[in-house]
Amino acid sequence: MRVGVIGTENSHVDHIVDLLNVRQGRGDTRVVALAGGDNERNRALAEKGSIDTIVDGVEELLPLADALIITDRHGGLHREHALPFLEDGRPVLVDKPLAASVADAEAIIAAAQKSGSVMTSYSAVRWAQGVNEIAEKAPSLGELQAVITSGPADSESEYGGIFFYGIHAVDVALRLAPGPIGDVHVERLPDSVVAGARVGDAYVTVNFVKPTDGGRVPFHAMVVGRTGIEADAMVMGDHYLDTGLNVFFDAVDAGKSPLDYADILRPIQFLEAVQNGLQ
Repeated sequence: MRVGVIGTENSHVDHIVDLLNVRQGRGDTRVVALAGGDNERNRALAEKGSIDTIVDGVEELLPLADALIITDRHGGLHREHALPFLEDGRPVLVDKPLAASVADAEAIIAAAQKSGSVMTSYSAVRWAQGVNEIAEKAPSLGELQAVITSGPADSESEYGGIFFYGIHAVDVALRLAPGPIGDVHVERLPDSVVAGARVGDAYVTVNFVKPTDGGRVPFHAMVVGRTGIEADAMVMGDHYLDTGLNVFFDAVDAGKSPLDYADILRPIQFLEAVQNGLQ
């Protein structure tokens, strides 16, 4: 499979090129072209991955790539970049977040549904080993009562505010708490934002803690059941993107998106409510 990538300013592209082109972790699947123009960043990636082609825009990737990975830091660009491939029926992985508004997310999903494209989006943290272990143990804790997640995020980020890094803690929380999202309550503290909502039969609390110049709070998740509690740090290894990338490529091989579209929309609905609450 030939893969095109747009949004190469993101460090995630280094991991993608490493998995596909350097380690050849998916056999013949490799990145063959980068969008974003002939700049220092793209030249460095091209050299690292022995990639021959650099183009300006996503439309120029259409004759070159069978699938597209979108990694723009700002989710507001994702709709524009996803639609050409989705409308042509080709697979698309939208690196977190799916979009920076519910309207854009719904437009991306609608395009995928119309063409039958395999399309998905999620945070890499969703697939962290600690999160998988909590998800496996959660049914043994009794009826779900609460989910609490924490992670770094800056509501004033130039890359779409709370959407840019807030997606990590929200995606994990909603993976662990199925069901419809109720009214989202938002509290702004001096150095963090706390958001909470009833989700299904449980209550979800997400702590977004603003990073400092010297560091940031680690990711963490906790599930409270009727008879037990399970918590873990969401530690990310050296190849932390591999699992999520393999989820996408396995889905392409199977011809079916790995997550329900309603499930990938829920984090965007939660984050838009947080953003509105902050305003």
